[in-house]
Amino acid sequence: MVPMNFLLLGLVLLRTQSSQVRAFATTTTTSGHSPLIATSGKMASSLALHMARTRGLERREEGATPLPGGMTLYVKPAQDGTSVGDCPFAHFVRMVLAEKGLEYDLLPSNQENKPQWLLDDYEGKMPALRHRKECYVDSEVIAQYLDFFFQEPSLAVSNAAETEQASAVLDGFFPAMAKFTKHRPNGDEEDKEKQAALEEKLQGLEDHLGGDGRTGPYLVGNGEQFTLLDCSLAPKLYAMDVCLGQIKDNAIDLAGKYPKLRKYMDDVFDRPSFKSTVEYGPETVVWGWTSYH
Repeated sequence: MVPMNFLLLGLVLLRTQSSQVRAFATTTTTSGHSPLIATSGKMASSLALHMARTRGLERREEGATPLPGGMTLYVKPAQDGTSVGDCPFAHFVRMVLAEKGLEYDLLPSNQENKPQWLLDDYEGKMPALRHRKECYVDSEVIAQYLDFFFQEPSLAVSNAAETEQASAVLDGFFPAMAKFTKHRPNGDEEDKEKQAALEEKLQGLEDHLGGDGRTGPYLVGNGEQFTLLDCSLAPKLYAMDVCLGQIKDNAIDLAGKYPKLRKYMDDVFDRPSFKSTVEYGPETVVWGWTSYH
């Protein structure tokens, strides 16, 4: 996963012959997360214009600023091929949509029933958000897009340094969690090494959540504001929580060793945006991590 701190999301405004404005997202990624960066139409290159014209989707008609409505989210399905799967990146996007009260159609899609335009122009990547006649296929790009154009409530803090600090704590957590979860057999020397690597990341989170000046439960700054980072982290922590108990023989005692992290997990899992989007449940998480990931 590309960290959010130095993800540069450019909204390049391309003006058509009818003077209507069309926006599309381009990304440049490095090793961290960063706020959305808007660039002017003067910076649109001929390559960008070509990309915009060959994305397999018609031109926008409603103007420069996207409006609510007309959203469809394509996500990984569960084992039955029709219900929602356990993808934490799709869950991240759904939490952002729920926080902002945006309505959308949810379409679990496998290789057989993905739209042809998604296969042809976006390599079938999901989660994919189609907003009327535009489409975005990276969860962090989608989240930044939604937070930029639909700003109530804002899921970003004004202090970029605080966001960067919190992002740095998350760096490497999900890969470490995935490596430990997928390793077999449990308890061998390699498994213990992967567990130690994960616990190093968990200790970083524990220390961050117990830092000086914190007055709220969330990740960024003093913890008072729920942000995109919380939306991104919550589904991954949920997957870890389920996998530790049902795949990894409870190898890590979260409540005992990392009480602040355990409380953070309980707080974000109790948030309406999480509870309303976690219908896939533990059984689907276990299926996903033992057969699909």
